Amino acid sequence: MNTGFVALDYIVFIAYAVLILGVGLWMSRSKKGHQKNAEDYFLASKSLPWWAIGTSLIAANISAEQFIGMSGSGFAVGLAISSYEWMAAITLLIVGKYFLPIFIEKGIYTIPEFVEKRFSTNLKTILAVFWVALYVFVNITSVLYLGALAMNTIMGVDMMWAIIGLSLFAAAYSIYGGLASIAWTDAIQVVFLIIGGLATTYLALDTVSNGQGILEGIGIIYDKAPSKFSMILEESNPEYLNLPGIGVLVGGLWVANLYYWGFNQYIIQRALAAKSLKEAQKGIVLAAFLKLLIPFIVVIPGIAAYVIVNNPEMLARLGADGLINIPSDAAADKAYPWLIQFLPSGLKGLAFVALTAAIVSSLASMLNSTATIFTMDIYKQYVNKNSDDKNTVRIGRLTSVVALVTGAIVAPLLGGINQAFQFIQEYTGVVSPGILAIFLLGLFWKKTTNKAAIWGALVSIPIALFFKVGPKGWASGSSFESIFPSVPFLDQMGYTTLLTAAFIMLMSYIQNKGANDSRSFELRSETFKTNSAFNISAFAICLILAFLYAFFWA
Repeated sequence: MNTGFVALDYIVFIAYAVLILGVGLWMSRSKKGHQKNAEDYFLASKSLPWWAIGTSLIAANISAEQFIGMSGSGFAVGLAISSYEWMAAITLLIVGKYFLPIFIEKGIYTIPEFVEKRFSTNLKTILAVFWVALYVFVNITSVLYLGALAMNTIMGVDMMWAIIGLSLFAAAYSIYGGLASIAWTDAIQVVFLIIGGLATTYLALDTVSNGQGILEGIGIIYDKAPSKFSMILEESNPEYLNLPGIGVLVGGLWVANLYYWGFNQYIIQRALAAKSLKEAQKGIVLAAFLKLLIPFIVVIPGIAAYVIVNNPEMLARLGADGLINIPSDAAADKAYPWLIQFLPSGLKGLAFVALTAAIVSSLASMLNSTATIFTMDIYKQYVNKNSDDKNTVRIGRLTSVVALVTGAIVAPLLGGINQAFQFIQEYTGVVSPGILAIFLLGLFWKKTTNKAAIWGALVSIPIALFFKVGPKGWASGSSFESIFPSVPFLDQMGYTTLLTAAFIMLMSYIQNKGANDSRSFELRSETFKTNSAFNISAFAICLILAFLYAFFWA
């Protein structure tokens, strides 16, 4: 495939790589006479300012899942997929006001450590093992696969070599330096991510309009594909099972978002590394504002690609009708990388830099959080309780290497998955409802017991699998099929959360005979007070979201 990359594009990419590696390695250095300890390596010495927290949250979140997967869903579904981003903005505000104050007050390193303080070491270990497995075999693996797919589509690089290259790039600055190196480079990565992403959106729309500008381009893609701009899908829409209409706003997407932003180690770890709670909350607000922007960077290009591909005149004008790898609904994840090849020289390199920045920053974050959980919650708990600072940091680095190598080996096995973003959300959704129920009840319902939480974690899996697999397995036309019809996976997550929470509450009530649990937290109203800047920002974000949903409702 002729990618059209010229010397200027390669220069832009190489300059970016040198800058990131240089800053990362500079931040990795140890101060003279100071042995890097666990707080330095895993929590950046608890010294991160608000702007580093906000940008690092976005850099950790926006990855190949969004640039490739969500753009692919934009191609196949349309703007409705943006609910994952726009509702995340409100979720971040909830996390900043109600979850983060408790986490920081308890002085935790990891989410499993919080579980130990509230419930027990046994439950902490169960969840720690689960999260390590999830990060290695789902998150790290999928980021490497989707990133390699982009490099293969754009530059024709062999998938295996692309996986190796991305792995080495992320490892070069993140494994030795820890969270400080990752967070400070993330601030740079986000600049490239946003500028490169917006440039791609602008030029994609300008291309659609044949050089008449972005507003004309928006008008054309809306005119050619009006169904792609409906935020709330009708039941007749073929993608309804992925995004079930109004159920998106009131159902399981809250489960996905609250679990991801509130109890996901590689996300919340940035806020835990803040100088103070107020600094962390300011960073949360910055991230929430940036989330409003993301659909315009990743979803709109997917819709533009859909319009181009389904318009023979545009394809002929671009000379694209003879190109290979033209995306279709069966290969939607090729939409974004396919679109990049039509950008001018230099900007093509910048767009590729934005994509690479999203991939390696998320990959670095996942590696560090995997290492944090394994080292602090498994190794120090069961292998070497008296591990000194030097050995603790060494084990963290070794864990990152093992996780990266494992992910690189497994990544090629993901080939053939369509709409990877939806795939990842759906299968993570099997386990996230039970964990969310445990955490919410553990935080805010004093009667929740350890035994009920453990059984809730175990029971939630068969409940989720019943909704996911059971109804599809009933014989067509049988009475079971009418009683248990197939439901959208977001609704499945909502039902699983509610049933798991009901089970935990009933078991807790029976066990403690209605009394409060001895390890419950005393929560004071002062804990959740936020300053006027946070409150005004939260109000502004809610107003913007109300306008967006009203404008694109149907």
